[in-house]
Amino acid sequence: MNNQVPKTKSDAIARLGKLRKTIEHHRYLYHVLNKSEISPEALDALKHELVLIESAYPDLITNDSPSQRVAGTPLKGFKKVKHTVPQWSFNDAFSPDEMLDFDTRVKRFLKDSFGHTVTPSYVCELKIDGLKVVLTYEEGMLVTAATRGDGTFGEDVTANAKMIESIPLSLNKKVSGVFEGEVWMAKSTLERLNKEEIKAGHTPFANPRNLAAGTMRQLDSSIVKSRTLDVFIYDIGVLDIEIPNKQTLELSLLQKLGFKVNKHFTECKTIEEVISFWEKWQKKAPKEDYWVDGIVVKVNEKKYQDALGYTGKAPRFGIAFKFPAEQVTTVLEDIVLQVGRTGVVTPVAHLRPVSVAGSVVSRATLHNEDEIVRLDVRIGDTVILQKAGDVIPDIVQVVKEMRTGKEKKFIFPKYIEDTDGTTSPIERIPGQAAHRCTNKNMFSQKRRKFYYFVSKKGFDIDGCGPKVIDALLDAELISNFDDLFTLTVGDVLALPRFAELSAKNLIEAIDNARTITLGKFLTALSIEHVGEETAHDISEHFGSLEKIRKASLEDFNAVYGVGEVVAQSLAGWFADTHHCALLDRLLSETKIVNPERKAEKGIFSGKTFVLTGTLSTMHRDDAKAKIRALGGEIVESVSLKTSYVVAGENPGSKLDKAKLLGVPILDEKEFINMI
Repeated sequence: MNNQVPKTKSDAIARLGKLRKTIEHHRYLYHVLNKSEISPEALDALKHELVLIESAYPDLITNDSPSQRVAGTPLKGFKKVKHTVPQWSFNDAFSPDEMLDFDTRVKRFLKDSFGHTVTPSYVCELKIDGLKVVLTYEEGMLVTAATRGDGTFGEDVTANAKMIESIPLSLNKKVSGVFEGEVWMAKSTLERLNKEEIKAGHTPFANPRNLAAGTMRQLDSSIVKSRTLDVFIYDIGVLDIEIPNKQTLELSLLQKLGFKVNKHFTECKTIEEVISFWEKWQKKAPKEDYWVDGIVVKVNEKKYQDALGYTGKAPRFGIAFKFPAEQVTTVLEDIVLQVGRTGVVTPVAHLRPVSVAGSVVSRATLHNEDEIVRLDVRIGDTVILQKAGDVIPDIVQVVKEMRTGKEKKFIFPKYIEDTDGTTSPIERIPGQAAHRCTNKNMFSQKRRKFYYFVSKKGFDIDGCGPKVIDALLDAELISNFDDLFTLTVGDVLALPRFAELSAKNLIEAIDNARTITLGKFLTALSIEHVGEETAHDISEHFGSLEKIRKASLEDFNAVYGVGEVVAQSLAGWFADTHHCALLDRLLSETKIVNPERKAEKGIFSGKTFVLTGTLSTMHRDDAKAKIRALGGEIVESVSLKTSYVVAGENPGSKLDKAKLLGVPILDEKEFINMI
């Protein structure tokens, strides 16, 4: 049984009751009032869970369940329009397996209808995230434009539709019919409007979908004209001439009549081709100037569409194949404390496993005590999980309507249990939101320090990941960082799953890592408050480890980018006798080479860069080195002072902030051309 489906019927009844009430609440906000307390993706996730539970317990399906209706009710501010053609909504699929099931259902239904095996083709169209519009033409002239509403009645938005240049006031042929499409706003238009809103001291708009829907419901059509909406038409509801016998030909007819049709549609012979199209557009969609949240898949042949027909709420011949959601809902099952390499204690949410942005997630950080209080998150809560680009999943909201009263508040304990069974006291760091363990020798903390020491940001020892470090620590072969460089092949052979060749490879990798730059050396030491960029700044300022070891608090304070807290941490660390002894031992085993200094003059002199996303042609560290070599600075956050944001694949929120602030953005090709 799917892990989102309760194991007992009584639990299913309780969960369904909460889901239906919650979905109806957010459906009314989203579709009727054009407001949202949660994202469309999160609402989709709640609906998907509802359908999964009802599929497992079909006798619990009720006529008033959200799964049995088309969302939306006309607003009182507009005249009601009765649709001459019922306005259906598509069922959703979220995975290739669900699409394979759809293909099986279609073929089984057609075989039963025609008495023999039928192999349909499919048409894939982009699913534009906007507001559905229904256009009625008589003798080629636009007479009515309406929203979908509840599927039977919509809102008369004809005056507003006439303000959209891509909606023809007259067609190229004097035909009468009903045509359906999606009104949308360009992402570039949203950026322009938001700059105007910020300049006027107003709150910027959230996203193009909500703004497009809200604009179409404006009573003043001049506002619609000023906001530059657009439309794609994708379907013919009824027509007084013969409708083509294939969906692809229908799209061509729409274009000939003068409608704007999205050009990115294709015919697929098999469901496997459909899945490939879906996978391709997951990567391509962000580059378009409109929101795309999936693809719509329809049986191409009209005679097969007619045979398949409709269920109570959706066509059997089509389905919306959604992209992996960046926001989903799941249940927080526990909160567990985790000790980091610097001793900071982080609360980690243990979640009911759920797929978000294409990967299954069961853990998410809650950051600190203040974040738990801000979210008012409790054990047992239904939460909204978000993943943007390559950013680690984050809990952004609690769906409080789903609470049953059995949820438990989390109170930070005064002690934490280590992996070896011992306990250590924890305290809140004065002036900060974080807690830390007062025992600097916790075994779990030592593990994480070793993980970081051998990682790419530190000594970059190939093949020496967390599992190897765990084995070495558990076998008591290493206790301090320098112990790694004294290991022999014989030592490693004593570990489980190591043979002669793999042991030699590990020792060779350790030997290859003995030479390191000063910046990486400092980064690997896990000095509190000293990250990758700070370590590089210190390296560049002092130029050698000898000068750093002799530096005073005032000397550290004088480093550009180093504040009082970081300076105190550095001075304290290098004054510690144990750390001094560690450095001496490390220096006897390793060699620090001259750091890569920032060029005195270069094309990037005086320029600051922020990198976000994944670069496909070079490692991010190499990109940073190139920038520094050309005189530039690397910073972690975007501000008005940022010169450029370099955006790779799957960029995070830094790209959105850059757009909002008007910071120049370079894609990977543009960046490479510059360097």
